[in-house]
Amino acid sequence: MTEGTAMRPIRKTIPLDEALGIVTAAAAPLERTARVPLTAADGRVLAADVVATADVPPFDRAAMDGYAVIAEDTFGAGGDAPRTLRCIETVHTGGVPTRRLELGDCTQIATGAPMPDGADAVVMVERTEREPDGGVRVFTPVYPRQHVGRRAADIAVGQALLACGDLLTPSRLGSISALGIADVDVFDRPVVAILSTGNEIIEPGQPLGPGQIYDINRFTVGAVVERHGGRAVGYPTAADTLDALDAALDACGDADVLVFSGGSSVGERDLMLDLLVRRGEVLFHGIAVKPGKPTVFGHIGGKPVFGMPGYPTSCLSNAYMLLVPLLRRMAHLPPHQPRTASVRAAQRIVSTTGRHQFYTVRVVGGEAVPAFKASGDITSMSLADGYIEIPAQTDIVEKGELVEVKLF
Repeated sequence: MTEGTAMRPIRKTIPLDEALGIVTAAAAPLERTARVPLTAADGRVLAADVVATADVPPFDRAAMDGYAVIAEDTFGAGGDAPRTLRCIETVHTGGVPTRRLELGDCTQIATGAPMPDGADAVVMVERTEREPDGGVRVFTPVYPRQHVGRRAADIAVGQALLACGDLLTPSRLGSISALGIADVDVFDRPVVAILSTGNEIIEPGQPLGPGQIYDINRFTVGAVVERHGGRAVGYPTAADTLDALDAALDACGDADVLVFSGGSSVGERDLMLDLLVRRGEVLFHGIAVKPGKPTVFGHIGGKPVFGMPGYPTSCLSNAYMLLVPLLRRMAHLPPHQPRTASVRAAQRIVSTTGRHQFYTVRVVGGEAVPAFKASGDITSMSLADGYIEIPAQTDIVEKGELVEVKLF
């Protein structure tokens, strides 16, 4: 920083809950839709109702390997008094029966094969015995419809199978494919432009020069975006000038959300605040959290814009806490519910009163072992299993205290 240039401190921070409310209020669910194949639809959200256009199954079918029979023919059958029937046909899965059953007849049938006309039950093969002359001895009675899967028992024509807004899961995709549907209408994923700022940031794979570091935040934030309903688009690092940020902003014109990292702190080169003031509106600057205090949020042309801290742990923490709820709302996804584990604190943890802390831990032997080093250390996150939240009004978590770990 040049001599005579004053730092610009964050004069007022807002509570995390207030910041979350502002962020989610700025996130309107996208109305844009896309037609995608079922192979690409897992985790997407339906943009139109799915109404059954066919019965599933489309015919009565055998639910067991065995013999299709007229149930009346088996009444009174037992181990000492079997009923003997004539086997007139064999039907394999994918085949079609060609002969109708009359009293005294049976058809050998495979699970899933269509039932022959006249048959109303199936005797399991284990309760039968084939005779050399082709006859079949039946050792147990069956009742009508026993071991038969009825036509439309699963899905009936006209049934409202799924509704607009339903999250597509593997089982729901299976129900759609059962109707012969290959493509579905889903809500589009929000496009998130991600770029780091700073003269010291360079692309991995390039040789480091004096004072330079490799870009981390574009990759960590991009992975979070892809996991939570968005489509991450990375852009080249922007230099620490307002002109460079202006050009970077213009290059991201097609994005729905913009995430800059490294331009929201207190130095004279941290220009995200100036960019938002000049091009849009600042909704907050500074959150009472640790790590991640120097965060700026606003909108430009109606698009949400984050100015995340440059420190990797601060940036990634805020991506989980702020960007994820915004993205999931825009993508019509339900709120994220992380897996949790209740364990004991392995040691005493001292927090900063007045700031909501996200404290990373490893779960070892049923205890939460601190993993946090510093906001600038990515291993504070990468070597952790999850994090505990320490409220702003709490300054100490005692050793042995029960804590809830939210798992990554």
